[in-house]
Amino acid sequence: MTDPASERRIDLDWIRIIAFLTLILYHVGMYYVSWDWHVKSPHASKTVEPLMLFTNPWRLALLFVVSGAATAFMIRRLKPGELARTRSWRLLVPLLFGMYVIVPPQSWLEVVEKGGHAIGFGDFYLRYLAADGTFCRGKDCLALPTWNHLWFVAYLWVYTMVVAALLAWRPGLRERLAAALERHLSGWGLFVWPWLAIAGLRLVLVGRFPSTHALVDDWHNHALYFTVFAFGFLAAHAMPIWQAMERARWTALLLSLATYAFIAWYFSTFSDRVPPTDGLRWFQRAVYALNQWSWIVAACGFAHRHIRKDGPARRYLTDAIFPFYIVHQTAIIVFAMAMKPLGLAPGVEAPLLILATAAACVATYEVAKRIRIARPLFGLKAAPAPVAGEPGLAR
Repeated sequence: MTDPASERRIDLDWIRIIAFLTLILYHVGMYYVSWDWHVKSPHASKTVEPLMLFTNPWRLALLFVVSGAATAFMIRRLKPGELARTRSWRLLVPLLFGMYVIVPPQSWLEVVEKGGHAIGFGDFYLRYLAADGTFCRGKDCLALPTWNHLWFVAYLWVYTMVVAALLAWRPGLRERLAAALERHLSGWGLFVWPWLAIAGLRLVLVGRFPSTHALVDDWHNHALYFTVFAFGFLAAHAMPIWQAMERARWTALLLSLATYAFIAWYFSTFSDRVPPTDGLRWFQRAVYALNQWSWIVAACGFAHRHIRKDGPARRYLTDAIFPFYIVHQTAIIVFAMAMKPLGLAPGVEAPLLILATAAACVATYEVAKRIRIARPLFGLKAAPAPVAGEPGLAR
């Protein structure tokens, strides 16, 4: 499963790939549910919301676990300053490119379709660059420029900088904390301590700080995502923790399904702001936290147990998945608005939207990887120098 020379964790690669692909499908689903999003289908309803709730609690937390583990593997070959420089180049360049090239069509279609503003893209883009804050519906104004779905990249960069600073300040800190984590997450502690931490954060913060993805006021999300990022970072090389998750995978799966059933019932019956009692609301938040952690344990445990062999699909998707992520939401929104006048039924339109988005993701990656100057814009490593006698990448 692991290449000792490269410390390649095939299981973590596949968790990252599957989590990102799930995220793409989730954003297609956002077009069809009643929850607020950038654009909405005329057929939007509550029909698929229970399915969306299946992944909603844990998909992003799982990505931050894997990102933390990837950071731990990087720090074995990079000093903290080198880690900060490498991650800044690989994350901030795509983030800025995404904000000023990839995301603007999303925001334009949002102000046209949802906001009712009659404006061409060229005029909108000039106002986008000028940080025009007058695209409003009542008191709800669109903040421009925006990173939309790329908030994950901004948060990951911030957490990496925090880790790099802490390691520069206390070089042996990771080893000491990892050893403590390994001691406390053996046996029943694997479920209890992380659940209590996540539940405590949720009970204290989620009602005061709803999710914004705006970085500066998103304190519950920061508390959760940095906690699980730190877990991935500290647990990356602690094989007893991964073996414990492997042993607990079936228990974790049963807990995940049981807690999901409660969450789906709760949100189909009540609003979290108006439950029948405060006690039920607090119980729901504790169960929600258990669902988040149980899915993380189940995903990591099953992957560690069963995903051991490498292959061409893993090698292709490991490189391609970040460009897929960068472009996917713009592709979804553009294709959705293009299909909207056709009046297709959701059962026909949704599969076509998924296929069109997948084709756009693959095409973007295939073009970007062949153009040397485009590679960093999509978070790809610099192309290796061509071997004498072999053709190089197009410049």
